[in-house]
Amino acid sequence: MNKHIRDIEAGPSGIRVSFELFPPKTPEGLLRLDREVDRLAALGPEYFSVTYGAGGTTRDRTRGTVERVTKRTDLPVAHHLTCVGASRAEIDALAHELRASGIRRIVALRGDAPGDGPYHPSAGGYAFAVDLVEGLMRVADFDIAVAAYPEVHPEAASPEADIDNLKRKFDAGARFAITQYAFDTDSVLRFVDRARKAGIGAPIVPGIMPVSHFGGLKRFSARCGASIPGWMERMFEGLDERPQARASAAAAVATEQCRRLAAEGLTEFHIYTLNKAEVSTALCRSLRIGCEEPGQSAA
Repeated sequence: MNKHIRDIEAGPSGIRVSFELFPPKTPEGLLRLDREVDRLAALGPEYFSVTYGAGGTTRDRTRGTVERVTKRTDLPVAHHLTCVGASRAEIDALAHELRASGIRRIVALRGDAPGDGPYHPSAGGYAFAVDLVEGLMRVADFDIAVAAYPEVHPEAASPEADIDNLKRKFDAGARFAITQYAFDTDSVLRFVDRARKAGIGAPIVPGIMPVSHFGGLKRFSARCGASIPGWMERMFEGLDERPQARASAAAAVATEQCRRLAAEGLTEFHIYTLNKAEVSTALCRSLRIGCEEPGQSAA
């Protein structure tokens, strides 16, 4: 039976996790994803989510991947949607289709324009994430997650304006927020504190990015406004040519961040897997997720 996103009990550590996937481009990629999903599902996550490409470029592949993972795991799967590349009528029609097929979980994002140009709302489309949330809630009572930015959205006028925008998304019907990854754990804690002081009481789930390739991570982070601390530069220097050492370092960094956040009361994490189970599995094992309860043994 497909469970509600928050109906699954935490493991012995008291920590809950979810996993983000992206839709593969090839049949071979789908087969690889099946294997990785099997490994990740064995850890007992709350749910999976599947991303939506810039400009809606993966629309059909996102839908197909959501259905594939749902059938393979019987776990909840959230479908990402963005404002880019479609009119309101097209997005509403897709939302009706998703609901009719049993998909009730949406990650609602403004999205980025294809290429490196500035964002412009699509003609006749939803302009921003708050508008998308309002539109989706007119279609059905979806279980909606939205994005939050511990280091402030690159286009926000100020940290205060960024928090105000997040609050509007909750007022429009969002149920919880998933943060952009941030390797400076203090910035995550300060962000949550600011949100609470602004009257946001809904769950804020930190996004965790295990390092799978440091060079690629630096390039991506520069585009999305996530900072890379100097200590990470030093730790991962030369490790892209040593994958086993890099994986060990990545698991250690992510584990330490999750443990510190959990000590401060943040016990739900959304892990950006990049369709690779190895480091995410090591992280979960370190956090005692997917482990048996004390006193139990394998049959």
